[in-house]
Amino acid sequence: MPFIPSGKHLVAGEWLDGAGTFASSPAKGPVHQFAIGTAQLVDRACEAAEAAFWSFSAADRSTRAAFLRAIADEIDARADEITEIGSQETGLPEARLIGERGRTTGQLRLFASHIESGDYLDRRFDAALPDRQPAPRPEIRLMQRPVGPVAVFGASNFPLAFSTAGGDTAAALAAGCPVVVKGHSAHPGTGEIVAQAVEAAIRSTGVHPGVFSLIQGGNRDVGHALVQHPLIKAVGFTGSQAGGRALFNLCAARPEPIPFFGELGSVNPMFLLPAAVAERAEALGQGWAGSLAMGAGQFCTNPGVAVVIDGADADRFAAAAVEALGKVAPQTMLTDGIAKAYHDGQAGFAARNTVEPLLVTESTGRAASPNLFETTGDRFLADHALSEEVFGPLGLLVRVKSQEEMESVARAIEGQLTVTLHMDDADIDAAKRLLPLLERKAGRILVNGFPTGVEVVDSMVHGGPYPASTNFGATSVGTMSIRRFLRPVSYQNLPKALLPKDLLK
Repeated sequence: MPFIPSGKHLVAGEWLDGAGTFASSPAKGPVHQFAIGTAQLVDRACEAAEAAFWSFSAADRSTRAAFLRAIADEIDARADEITEIGSQETGLPEARLIGERGRTTGQLRLFASHIESGDYLDRRFDAALPDRQPAPRPEIRLMQRPVGPVAVFGASNFPLAFSTAGGDTAAALAAGCPVVVKGHSAHPGTGEIVAQAVEAAIRSTGVHPGVFSLIQGGNRDVGHALVQHPLIKAVGFTGSQAGGRALFNLCAARPEPIPFFGELGSVNPMFLLPAAVAERAEALGQGWAGSLAMGAGQFCTNPGVAVVIDGADADRFAAAAVEALGKVAPQTMLTDGIAKAYHDGQAGFAARNTVEPLLVTESTGRAASPNLFETTGDRFLADHALSEEVFGPLGLLVRVKSQEEMESVARAIEGQLTVTLHMDDADIDAAKRLLPLLERKAGRILVNGFPTGVEVVDSMVHGGPYPASTNFGATSVGTMSIRRFLRPVSYQNLPKALLPKDLLK
């Protein structure tokens, strides 16, 4: 049986209507009506989250781990229905959604195992030195503690892995923080069925129902009310630079400013070094085309800029990329708004006198076809707009005159989620000169790969200096993402009877 959404909000175990409705805008299939969120619903959800915090933050790690695993199990139990409505709403192929569901449940189970080990608590102990001169030292212990209720904004481009029960939600729950999710209007039905899975996990494990609420969108006031609510203590966000910066500013302007962990965008530049291009220009061009066009270019790690030293090898690289992109059929974009922004961005590039077209296509409606442009290093450095993200399958080839100009480009780029070096052994010296520059620009540095695809592991950093993200020391992927929703507390001379039990182990 296909899943038919109720269109309601989930607030602390209750499915509630709102003030009016908005219609979904699916890529295919039926249109559904969803209740519009309100500030009153936000207040109710935040009050419930605060009530849940006391028991949930104090629960032992095995209880929270069981809850995370139960959510994963309940998502898997709804696998076919999730895939069907997710594909209808977003236009993403079924295989992509099946893989994304696996990533979503995988990270829930990974986080469960991670908190059971206790390493994330960063426990530290300095014994008392009562005989130290000239003054004794007290006993001091340290441990990470949850910050409080967390607001999570669903992402348009990952309806599962970065949305209702995605990475931010999983990390906050693992940390011991209740979550209030502002659902994304691009896939409200997908959000609802995943919320049903979370609700079922709440019932089966007996945690406080206020630990999770989903408030559908349809109104920007919902997001504003959520980040400004005094009971919310941190925010997780994945989306546009303009939208994220506006919410970041609201968080900073609160009477009690709170951290805003926003992932805002990136062009993920690739630097192609001479020996690598001479050896395998065609393969690199084909690989770039595949990564650039993957999922209609709707990945935050989409490699939108390639920097190469001008010459015959660069010509071979460009020709291979053009040939491969020319074979890519139009793809459905996630929303009408994203498609329009891509079309506008492509038109803006085509109108600039600082670029030359390599491949220009016509895209209409919700479809997107690849586009490729090229420019010189000096033009790229002089025109900041060329380094701004166009969300979709649009690439820019930057031809520099020398290694020194490539390094100038590396110095000039803003913060990125990723940067990539394509190199051979003969490029080691050039790579050594670039690496210190790239370390200051990105959270993840790749060699001889393509950045689309993010491993959910302990060592992953999915973040970077602004504007890639608003907090350069954080990641939204991997087990270190849990740390965003914790803060260190020192305990000095506390009797063992008062110490948190995790500090006694």
